[in-house]
Amino acid sequence: MSTQADILFEPFRLGNLLLPNRIVMPPLTRSRATQPGDAPNEMNAEYYRQRAGAGLIISEATQISRQGKGYVFTPGIYTDEQIDGWRRVTDAVHQAGGRIHLQLWHVGRISHPALQAEGAQPVAPSAIKPRGAQTFISADSGMVDIPQPRALSKDEIPGIVNQYRVGAENARRAGFDGVQIHAANGYLIDQFLRSGSNQRDDEFGGSLENRLRFPMMVVDAVLSVWGADCSGIRVSPTGSFNDMYDDDPVATYGTFAERLNRTGMSYLEVVEDSFQGNHAGGRPEQVIDAIRAGYKGCYIANGGYSADEARRRIKAGRCDLVSFGRPFIANPDLPERFRCHAQLNEWDSASFYGGDERGYTDYPRLADAN
Repeated sequence: MSTQADILFEPFRLGNLLLPNRIVMPPLTRSRATQPGDAPNEMNAEYYRQRAGAGLIISEATQISRQGKGYVFTPGIYTDEQIDGWRRVTDAVHQAGGRIHLQLWHVGRISHPALQAEGAQPVAPSAIKPRGAQTFISADSGMVDIPQPRALSKDEIPGIVNQYRVGAENARRAGFDGVQIHAANGYLIDQFLRSGSNQRDDEFGGSLENRLRFPMMVVDAVLSVWGADCSGIRVSPTGSFNDMYDDDPVATYGTFAERLNRTGMSYLEVVEDSFQGNHAGGRPEQVIDAIRAGYKGCYIANGGYSADEARRRIKAGRCDLVSFGRPFIANPDLPERFRCHAQLNEWDSASFYGGDERGYTDYPRLADAN
């Protein structure tokens, strides 16, 4: 297949950005921020710089507040030190010719008092303990169980929406090209969206209309800072990670897609399948159909894709861009490998979370063999 005929390398207009290819690096938690302070460092800047050949990089999940933190060593975007650290990253990516969005994150109930200010209890839409969910609270703690959260009061919700707004403003200060709202994988927005985790009896829970209220408040707050052209969102309609489920994902995410479409938000990334767990057997085609019917912006597909499957799905109109997670961990020059149909490096799952340069910035590039 020639480069000219390869749909993965057709330029694509995404909001205010012209992407040189349709290969996206998705948010990938790597747990290597400097401690204390949760600030990105030079090693992180080098990691992202190496992967600047992606059409778009979406940063690892980045907590918008101390309350939003759920794991040790993850970065934040709410202090000057963190903003300065992220500026190192964005400068490195831009100098290498890349484009990068920040993913805005609040974990909700997927936290632990040891990670919260003054040992506070994690928060959620409802006081439901996520069965089997775990986190790690220090370098040597091992995995520990998530405790039962407390339900947020109605009066607290505007303050959390404002955390997202401030996080979006701080992302602009840090030099990002835009932001992605994390509404996937069992974290706070996902907890409000899905019926299994949201059993409130006020205007923020119960009916689908009510469950959409908080997510759309966050969307409106973020768009007030960045505008629709520079903003996206990530969802995982059938993901089971962190004890998540929804009684009717077709209705929930089809309706959510319609609401997002009204805002003009530039892209929607969908975790169609996940090594962390998926209620659907393979890709949830009915849910994808519902999302595609409701949302007319850029659809980014995610979840165990090969380059060939990505080409087929794009050509079939099932998606516009594809994000590749674990392949990007192990292959800093992934687009170039796809371009010339080269063999991919295998990833080392033992070094996914935490550690040093090993399994992070030391994966070989094709050029290293020459």
